[in-house]
Amino acid sequence: MMQSTLFESPLGDSAANILPKDGGARYYPKVLTEHDCKAMMGQLQNSLKWEAEQLMMFGKLVTTRRKVAWVADPLCNYTYSGVKKIPQAWTSELVLIKERLEEISQTEFNSCLLNFYHDGDDGMGWHSDDEEELDPASPIASLSLGAQRKFAFRHKKDKGTISLFLESGSVLIMHPPTQKYWQHALLKTKKVSDIRMNLTFRKINTHAK
Repeated sequence: MMQSTLFESPLGDSAANILPKDGGARYYPKVLTEHDCKAMMGQLQNSLKWEAEQLMMFGKLVTTRRKVAWVADPLCNYTYSGVKKIPQAWTSELVLIKERLEEISQTEFNSCLLNFYHDGDDGMGWHSDDEEELDPASPIASLSLGAQRKFAFRHKKDKGTISLFLESGSVLIMHPPTQKYWQHALLKTKKVSDIRMNLTFRKINTHAK
């Protein structure tokens, strides 16, 4: 079981915006203790159904090494890269995290996309979380567990980049209109041999066509 000190660190508006323009991204390090991070990772590995990621690339369905789990309220289906995700039910540990991140971001989330990276050879290329099902007025809150990894932003127009290392137990909140003007990526590296989980809490518009 996780300790009662979960999310005890002061958060709120104390984190500075790391983006210079066209959006907002606030980084909160050490939100979870190392003990709680390890406990959470073990619980998530055992309580969820993890599947290899399937992406439609150049007209072909490609299976990646990275694994994913889509957890959400009923009817919150999610389609990206040409593949439709059907949600799993919320677990108690995910509900605990969701409620706290809702307090921080002052919004309600109805879904969570979880990514499992085996090591530094697993990554995520440049993209924006701007699929039509996602509410463009809602922030996206991301919790990192496990290996520290380099995360980068790239502006869509001037191609300027900003990067930071996401520590285990940290939270990154991307506020609108970040997805409109910026792409982001989890960069691959040969220097990391440990696993990492990333939990991104989102708001799905269930009326999207």
